[in-house]
Amino acid sequence: MSHCPFRRMGAIVDVVHRMTRTILTALAVAASVAACQSAPASPNTSSPNDPTGVSEMTTASQTLRTVSGLDNTPARLADATLIMIDFQNTYRTSVMALPDAEATLAAGARLLEAARALGRPIVHIVNDGGPGSPYDIRADIGAISDAVAPRPGEPVVVKKVPNGFHETDLEKTLRDLGAGPDLVLAGFMTHMCVQYTAEGAFYRGYRPTIVAEATATRPLPGVTGTVTADALQTAALTGIGDLFGVVVPTVDDLR
Repeated sequence: MSHCPFRRMGAIVDVVHRMTRTILTALAVAASVAACQSAPASPNTSSPNDPTGVSEMTTASQTLRTVSGLDNTPARLADATLIMIDFQNTYRTSVMALPDAEATLAAGARLLEAARALGRPIVHIVNDGGPGSPYDIRADIGAISDAVAPRPGEPVVVKKVPNGFHETDLEKTLRDLGAGPDLVLAGFMTHMCVQYTAEGAFYRGYRPTIVAEATATRPLPGVTGTVTADALQTAALTGIGDLFGVVVPTVDDLR
């Protein structure tokens, strides 16, 4: 019987936490809907030879962030928590090898060292695909690459889906580290785990900043042909920057 009050308290805390997350999600979705409703309609620039109007649409729309009044100022690394996403050997070899993996890894290593020099909290994320898979974290293929390997005291969060917050202890880890709202994200792959982790962070009230040169992806089959890695990289970063976070080109662009 003596444990009942603690159980009730734990249940109350859990309910409050879920309510807070629900409210944040609702606010984010409301901002998105309001932005879509208030954004001015694009002029019809279609022509008989180009019914989509794509060839004549040369002026970019305002981002949902801008329309919603969200702050587009990048995080200061000196005030942020760094999240290193899936810098695994998976993406340097085998079927999942990325064209720009080595250059991205080098940029990630510079970013990591800069965060360490500032004494900032650092979290590493790995994707576990199970024994024998390209994401087998028990084998060298799924290990974090040596250039960005965690140091003692730097937590490693294991996930099984692209969103680093989904059914993991990432949020608890950030709270335990005393992380503020500003997060800096880097890693593999831009259109998957980086994008979905940025989205997960946004819905939880964080302000993610993504370092473009410290992210990379791969070419994929598209509707009308192969989508190059560069094209998919640009599309993924543009999609993130539309609402879920701020994108900076290089490590040096973090203030």
